[in-house]
Amino acid sequence: MLRFLAILLLLPAFSASAQSALSGADFDEYTRGKTLFYGFQGQVYGVERYLPNRRVIWSFLDGDCKHGVWYEQDGQICFIYEDRLDPQCWQFTRSGNGLIAQFEGDPEETELYEAEDVDEEMICHGPDVGV
Repeated sequence: MLRFLAILLLLPAFSASAQSALSGADFDEYTRGKTLFYGFQGQVYGVERYLPNRRVIWSFLDGDCKHGVWYEQDGQICFIYEDRLDPQCWQFTRSGNGLIAQFEGDPEETELYEAEDVDEEMICHGPDVGV
């Protein structure tokens, strides 16, 4: 994990506006079968596993994983998760260091960047069960 943090903190901030947005087909080709870690302003933000049929699993690296799906709409990639049915839409572009994601209509200009591609499963804890 320390190596991951060191890589993450060395990555420069990128601007998605200079690149053209990925189409759904391009996004699917790039992400399918991968687990991608994302950073935001030099900090770890989260991780997403991209499965067949546009299914995903997202976590803020806390072991609480959310299953969802993605689709393309108006040049953006939109996600719907099991605990949140309102779409979360992003414009994805590619840089020399991986993906850059700009959140739709965000006055804060939230921009995530791909920090590392790992070829292993992400940690997801099971559901809380009572006695």
